[in-house]
Amino acid sequence: MMLRILLPAALSVGLIASPALADPPRDQDRAFEATQQGRSMPLPKIERRVMPFMDGADYLGPEFDGETYRLKFMRGGRVIWIDVDAATGRILRRSKR
Repeated sequence: MMLRILLPAALSVGLIASPALADPPRDQDRAFEATQQGRSMPLPKIERRVMPFMDGADYLGPEFDGETYRLKFMRGGRVIWIDVDAATGRILRRSKR
């Protein structure tokens, strides 16, 4: 009797918990998929477009949200974010923190 109650309950918990255990897609995976589908320029091309405007700031790396690359730079202890349209390579905004 107890097995009849516990087995379905255990299976239900397993099915509900499974999506929570899945790893979220990484930025690099999203970027690769967007580039393969033609929705995004390759990251090295984006970086080559932005670097000349950064006056020697240290490049710390990118983030990608599916439509926009956010490139992170540092100069003189200040963080500079450059948001770039992934499809066109156009700089959308530059923010300092």
